[in-house]
Amino acid sequence: MTDLIAHLEAQVASADRLLSTVLAQTDAIKTQDLPTLLARLGDVQTELQTRRRLELERDHLIHAAAARLSVAPATVDLEALLDGLPPETVFRARALSAHLRRVLARVAQVHSGNRVLIRQELTFVDHLLRILTGTPQPGYSPAGVWAEAPRPVTSVDARV
Repeated sequence: MTDLIAHLEAQVASADRLLSTVLAQTDAIKTQDLPTLLARLGDVQTELQTRRRLELERDHLIHAAAARLSVAPATVDLEALLDGLPPETVFRARALSAHLRRVLARVAQVHSGNRVLIRQELTFVDHLLRILTGTPQPGYSPAGVWAEAPRPVTSVDARV
């Protein structure tokens, strides 16, 4: 069942690449490096295509094991895939599976953080545009009373 080990190794490699990419996105967001951020978005799309292919391979492995065990594919888990394999293969597969779960959890965590960072950046841009255009922005003053709409800015110092 070297197909299972090869598949898990490919899954881990893909997840590791995805983690590197979302971490690079974090850096690009924090430094406001739009070209790098867009390039990393392309990398994410490429890796997602790889992950789709790997999911098809995973389905094939699960269906083959289900047929071998005469059970429904939905009931096949890692332990069912490991049934009858040598102990060293079982140990390696479990270790790869655990590593994969950890990396994918980290990817989800970093991606969630990136979404928060981007939302903050967009909120700041919205705030600046409202000030520049004089568009009212609802809110309260420091004294706790309803704040007036900001006055339109009639000139902007764009010197860097």
